Amino acid sequence: MNYKKSFASDNNSGVHPEILKAIEAANVGHTFAYGNDKYTSKAKELLEAYFGNNIDVYFMFNGTGANVLALKTLTRSWQSILCSEYAHIYEDECGAPEKNTGSKLIPLKTEQGKFGIQQIAQHLTWLNDEHRVQPRVVSITQSTEFATVYTVDEIKAICDFCHANNLLVHMDGARIANAAVSLGVSFKEFTRDLGVDVVSFGGTKNGMMMGEAVIFFNPELSAEAKYYRKQNMQLNSKMRFVSAQFIAYLENDLWKRNATQANQMAQLLYQKVKDIPGIQVLNQVQSNGIFAIIPKEITPALQQEYFFYVFNEHYNVVRWMCSFDTTEEDVLNFAAAIRKHIGA
Repeated sequence: MNYKKSFASDNNSGVHPEILKAIEAANVGHTFAYGNDKYTSKAKELLEAYFGNNIDVYFMFNGTGANVLALKTLTRSWQSILCSEYAHIYEDECGAPEKNTGSKLIPLKTEQGKFGIQQIAQHLTWLNDEHRVQPRVVSITQSTEFATVYTVDEIKAICDFCHANNLLVHMDGARIANAAVSLGVSFKEFTRDLGVDVVSFGGTKNGMMMGEAVIFFNPELSAEAKYYRKQNMQLNSKMRFVSAQFIAYLENDLWKRNATQANQMAQLLYQKVKDIPGIQVLNQVQSNGIFAIIPKEITPALQQEYFFYVFNEHYNVVRWMCSFDTTEEDVLNFAAAIRKHIGA
C-alpha cells in the first residue's frame, strides 16, 4: 500500500537534507572513536552555548536509551519515579526503565497530559519507611504525550516543590524543540534556569536520523553515567555520526525551523478540522499533534489514504502528528479527505 504523507508519527518522517549532508561530511578519513573526536567536542560546545557551561553531555542512539540512562543515574532500586500515566517511560518503553533501574514507576493522573505538585504530593507518604519504595525522581514530558506544553511557571513550581522535598526532576524532551517554539523561550529558560536536573534532549522526531543527548546540569549527579551508558549498550563507537547531526541541528537553528514547521502545520490542521461535523478535538493544540474523536466507521478507509494511529479504540480517539516535512498542501488534502469520508 502506497500511503500519502503520514500523520501517524513524527518518527515516520525522513531525515532533513542538512542532516544527511552533515553525516556525509563527517564520513571522511579516520578519527578517534567513542566520542573522542572533533565532531563530538563541537556538538558539546554547541549544547553549552544553549544550556550554559558546566554541563555533562552523553550522546545516545535513541530516546528509550536516553531516558534509561538519565533515570538509572539518578536512582537506586529502592526508590521510585513519578511520571504521567501516559508517559513514554511508563507506557511505551516495554518496561525498560523499570528493568534497568530496578525502580518502580508510579503513574500520576493528568489533565491534558500534565500534572502538578498536588499529584506529586499525594505520593510523599511513608517516607523513610523501609517497607515502601522511596520517591526520588519526578519525570515530566515536554512537550507532553498529548501535544500540550508545560508553561515556565508550571515547571518552576514542580522543580521548587521537588527540590524542597529531596526529589530530582527529569525532563523527557523527545519533542523539546516543539515545546521551545511553542513557549517562545530558549531551552535553558525552561530547563536549567528553573531547576530541572537532567534532560533527555531529542532530535530524532525533528529531522535527525537518530540520536539523543542526555544533559546533566549538575555533574555531581552524573559521576556514574558513563558506566551505565556502556552497560546499556548506548556507547556509539562511531559517535561522530551522531555528533555531526547535532552540529547541523543546533548550529543554524535547524531545530527551530523544523519544529516551527511542524507546529504550524498542526495549528493549520486544527483550524481545518475543528468545525467538521463529527470531529471532536480533545487537546489544546500547543505543539505538533492533535487528538480527536472521529466516527469509527470512516477510520479504516481514511487510514488507507493517510496512515495514522488510533490512540483509544473504545472511544475511537485518533492521533494526528505533523512533522518537519509536513506541508500546507498535505494538511489541506488530509482535511479534504476527512470531509469526503464524513460526507461533510
